[in-house]
Amino acid sequence: MSAHALPAAPPLRGPALLRGVRETLLLTGRSLRAIPRVPERLVDVTIQPIIFIVLFLYVLGSAVKVPGTSYVDYLLPGVLAQQLAFSIMGTGTATATDLKDGVVDRFRSLPIGRWSVLSAQVLSQALEAMLGLAVVGVLGLVLGWRPDLSVADALELGALVFLALIAVTWVGVLLGILARSADAVQGIVFCVVFPLTFLAGTFVPISGMADVPRVIGEYNPVSTLVATMRDLTGGVHETGAWPLAHPELALVLWCAAALAICVPLAVRRFRRMSVM
Repeated sequence: MSAHALPAAPPLRGPALLRGVRETLLLTGRSLRAIPRVPERLVDVTIQPIIFIVLFLYVLGSAVKVPGTSYVDYLLPGVLAQQLAFSIMGTGTATATDLKDGVVDRFRSLPIGRWSVLSAQVLSQALEAMLGLAVVGVLGLVLGWRPDLSVADALELGALVFLALIAVTWVGVLLGILARSADAVQGIVFCVVFPLTFLAGTFVPISGMADVPRVIGEYNPVSTLVATMRDLTGGVHETGAWPLAHPELALVLWCAAALAICVPLAVRRFRRMSVM
């Protein structure tokens, strides 16, 4: 070893699982501490949904009639679901940026578990997404949204939102690893996720769509998220295909499928990159 070389930092002591949790929390803190220095990274989880709410509620809302409910009570659960779905972009962009800027290369030189890097990315982006959901929820309450939630519904909604957040962030991690740049991630999300959120009954009922978009909307994974939000907050219950008739179960199945596919693929791809 060269006389000028610095010794490697000693690994964290303790059982492997506990050590991994501590490493995950340390790396999550590192990611969150960057927010005050780069506050614009929160634009997509704060300003963007506010723009959607204002545009659709006050510009287009007067032209949209939803039987059985007010448009604000129809719109807000949809925007919350859209906000959650767009977490894919934030996670994918952050992952791709860390890979391109050499941050992950620095992590590889440290005595930390490889899975801790990915789990920290998931946790930090999920926390950022939760901030965005809170901003949208508070704004909705200010604008007149009145969710009808029992204690049981609130607990179920919280559990399902947490599950969906973990699923979409893992999708984002895999996308960020596979894409060549953060710009590529943004392009893919806008080309795929953005249309799906509009076809999910976010702003207008799926039942009023033409045949082809209606079928896409009925079997769209984002639709089950939107329908779950509305179903548990007392909004209008969408009718149609099985996923819309049983949105909570359909959402669990979609999330389980996403996790079963994305987690092992992301971990395998990341390990391959670690030995290159």
